[in-house]
Amino acid sequence: MPPATPPGSQQTRFTTLDRAQRVRFRRAVTLMLMTLVLPGSAQLVSGNRRVGRIALRTFVVLAVVALTAALVSYVWHGVAFWAGTNTLLLQVLRLGLMALAVGWAYLFVDAWRLGQPLTLQRQHRLAIVGVNGFLCFSVAGALLFGAHMVGVQREFMISMFGEGSAVGAHHGRYNVLLMGGDSGAGRWGLRPDSMTVASIDAETGKTVLISLPRNMQNFPFPEGSAMRKQFPDGFDVEGMYLNGLSTWALDHPEVFKGSKNPGVDATIQGVEGITGLKMNYWAMVNLQGFKDLVDAVGGVELNVRQKIPVGLPSDSFFHYIEPGQRTLNGVDTLWFARARYDSDDYSRMARQKCVMGAMLQQVSPQVALRNFEKIAGASSAMVSTDVPRSEVDRFVDLALKAKSQKIATLSLVPPMINTAHPDIALVQQKVAAAIARAEGQKPATEAPAETAEAAPAEDSGDAATEAPAAGSGGAATPVAPATPTTPPAITGGSLGSLSTGYAANQSEDLGAVC
Repeated sequence: MPPATPPGSQQTRFTTLDRAQRVRFRRAVTLMLMTLVLPGSAQLVSGNRRVGRIALRTFVVLAVVALTAALVSYVWHGVAFWAGTNTLLLQVLRLGLMALAVGWAYLFVDAWRLGQPLTLQRQHRLAIVGVNGFLCFSVAGALLFGAHMVGVQREFMISMFGEGSAVGAHHGRYNVLLMGGDSGAGRWGLRPDSMTVASIDAETGKTVLISLPRNMQNFPFPEGSAMRKQFPDGFDVEGMYLNGLSTWALDHPEVFKGSKNPGVDATIQGVEGITGLKMNYWAMVNLQGFKDLVDAVGGVELNVRQKIPVGLPSDSFFHYIEPGQRTLNGVDTLWFARARYDSDDYSRMARQKCVMGAMLQQVSPQVALRNFEKIAGASSAMVSTDVPRSEVDRFVDLALKAKSQKIATLSLVPPMINTAHPDIALVQQKVAAAIARAEGQKPATEAPAETAEAAPAEDSGDAATEAPAAGSGGAATPVAPATPTTPPAITGGSLGSLSTGYAANQSEDLGAVC
């Protein structure tokens, strides 16, 4: 007969085994957490020390580089903008993040092995597998997602911007011609619906938006330009307007031999002849794609002063944007900027400026980061430009500076300017004065504005526009109320009227009149 088991010895043996199991489990979890905090430290303690040293040194170097880059970027924003627009650096960063994701995942799997999962109890083995899988996929997934976003930024830079040469500032300012056109058949790239020169101070970012009416006639071209040789007395073709220059150039490509964008070249020469400003770059905005950009940033908040129609009464989707402070989606924002039904071209130009100002002020870096992929996709389909990649960081920096400043505006429209027979000397004087005021200088004495006796009828292609009526000379200014109880005139959703001018078309502070 075997000897009897001493009382309590079986319980003591099980207690010792449980304690050992818990110790092994805690050790396995600790190795994984060490890999999360300091990759390679688990291998230094329990595994291949050579792998551990390589991983830990790599992690420390990358952490120091990342921290240094963050501090330098915080002090000097230009570094971050340069890094975000340099396609070679973005490719290196993308590949580096992918390699880091694979390497870190390997270290997690090795830490799991070092934890000897087969010696653990079943419930502990399952817990270790779950913890390791969560940490491995979380870290590697975050790094791979970062690599994807870097790839999106790189593709955006490649598809949006070219390798052209940078053009220096003219008299301390960058002048960029912004054109908006329809993407419909026979329209995109042919007849710009809107033309605005953004004149930007090269140091402060202070911006003046100078809008040109698409129906301007009888204007000159710069000396020595291709269009000047064709029209030495100015663009006086019967029935042709400023927005028709692009069509004319495409019909006469021999005038612009070797040009990739003859329509844009002709339009730029017309704008330079009218304003007296030398253009640095241009950008063509697909207005139909603009709504995707607005949706990508979550809408834009606008002050709707009057009911604005969306579509025409015959359209099935026709409705009104009601007055008030409204956050509009892409479709409604596009119609707010473009609607001319029961309105006129010049009130529409005023509303377009309000949309530009609102987008500049409301699209913050935080909003851009949260919606980066959507914005990149919408922008690459929306904009065509000749701004080279090497200049993007400069313009991003200037745009951020412009956010904290008032935006000045000038529109070359009646009653200040007769669009049928513009006084070019007066136009260029007004442009120079607007820029001088924006730079804090006292403008030279301005000649009185001519009276806009008549303006040409709108070219076909859209709903009819009211013909400009006669008005008094002088700059277009907000309409002063006749009495304290008389509200200012509002026409077509814009503050002002056709005969007196619209406030947003000529203002020292666009935000205050929108």
